[in-house]
Amino acid sequence: MVLRTIIAVLFAALIAFPAAAEKYITLVGTTSTDNSGLYNKILPLFTAKTGIQVRVVSVGTGRAINIAKNGDADVLLVHHQTSEEKFVAEGYGVKRYDVMYNDFIIVGPGNDPAGIMGLKSVAAGLARIAETRNFFVSRGDDSGTHKKELAIWKMAGVDAAKASGKWYREAGAGMGATLNTASAMPAYTLSDRGTWLKFENRGGLRLLAENDPLLINPYGVILINPKRHPHVKAKMGQAFIDWITGTEGQAAIKAYRINGRQAFFPNAKR
Repeated sequence: MVLRTIIAVLFAALIAFPAAAEKYITLVGTTSTDNSGLYNKILPLFTAKTGIQVRVVSVGTGRAINIAKNGDADVLLVHHQTSEEKFVAEGYGVKRYDVMYNDFIIVGPGNDPAGIMGLKSVAAGLARIAETRNFFVSRGDDSGTHKKELAIWKMAGVDAAKASGKWYREAGAGMGATLNTASAMPAYTLSDRGTWLKFENRGGLRLLAENDPLLINPYGVILINPKRHPHVKAKMGQAFIDWITGTEGQAAIKAYRINGRQAFFPNAKR
């Protein structure tokens, strides 16, 4: 009888306090990092070392920053440095740390109807797509990728928004879904290299433009400011930042491969 009572009390305690048995932080970050498979590879290593689970909310950079501003996460990991620095300057984040970088590429129909293959300037490539009015699919979701694309259109002297619904199509979706749309049409699009390497539904798409310095894609990680949102798990969040920017986390990023190719390049400054 006593044993039954003890078991019942323990069971009731587990039901009443489920969170006590699990330490976790919430990381809000980009769909490109998630779609590439990087999180699945490196986050279990952090959990094994610290016992801290990482719950990932995967959205575009613009939405991720808004979620972080509302205090609905503990750590922000995105890829638009200007927005990240503004986030910190406005008091929403504690400090921005460099984590890694990869790059963007332009993919499109294998027959390359706009003739951008071999162009050294990605802005010249987008200008030619606009001139020939070949289909281009934009993420159209205020993500870091979308922000980069808009910046390149501006450099090319093209107001792509005026062609919305014509040759310029906005998916309003993550990188994987945007690549699916481009594959089905087929159309050109800007993609981060990691998601492209992981993407299996390529159809007739091929890589057509790369290696322009404009296409470098840096990622930063930021602890959400506990002075603004006292419920933020600052100690555990900082432990994650220290790990991913430290020797072990940087080595894990460097070791991640997609089809034998390095997908991200660690660049934390310690």
